[in-house]
Amino acid sequence: MKSINCELVLSPALFPYRELKECRTVVVDVLRATSSICAALQAGAEEIVPLDSLEPLPTFREKGYTLAAERNGKKVGDAECGNSPTEYMKMDLHGKRLAYSTTNGTVGLIRAAEESVETLAGCFGNISILSRYIQETGGDWVIMCSGWKNGVSIEDTLFSGALIAELGQACHIVNDAGNMALSLYRHIGEADLYNYCQRGTHIQRLQKMGCFEDIRFVFERDTCPVIPRLENGVIRNYFL
Repeated sequence: MKSINCELVLSPALFPYRELKECRTVVVDVLRATSSICAALQAGAEEIVPLDSLEPLPTFREKGYTLAAERNGKKVGDAECGNSPTEYMKMDLHGKRLAYSTTNGTVGLIRAAEESVETLAGCFGNISILSRYIQETGGDWVIMCSGWKNGVSIEDTLFSGALIAELGQACHIVNDAGNMALSLYRHIGEADLYNYCQRGTHIQRLQKMGCFEDIRFVFERDTCPVIPRLENGVIRNYFL
């Protein structure tokens, strides 16, 4: 197992101020973008193009892409898909290419990719395969939480603590945010994560929209054993 330096950034707004500059980055948006990306790849999607605005969507439709777009938790206009991981898991996406734009997650992915050696998407659905990849790669890693509109979110922070715990003794945490997330995760315990996160403001937004199946799903481990890697503007499943 290789040595790992790990830094947690609780919001995309803090990413430029990270200590580890020449880093690989795991972008986290448990509710719901990184969970949805993992679900779409698990359902067979060939590629996903993350977009930080809605304007390019018509152009991608002309190129044969399936449009997937969400703002403030709701599917946008005439997009075929929104941002629901359970919706993707029920679809057959083999051979499909998705043009994908969300409120928080895709913005964070694009921002991270601009300054990272490698950019991956992480969630509870791929935590085991992701942690194995990080352990086998070693080096400097930043976990960047997407949060909500540059604010901090409970679920992304707790996932980060869970991932750091999964990395084990080879992981050297370089900042206070990482130690705080690990301590909080250990204090709450795996079995109570779902109940604890019910106080999260983003979960409460989704509950008001009736997204109870999604909320339950995103806290389940290893439902989507894929490694989404963003390279040259496209997310594909990177196999070990």
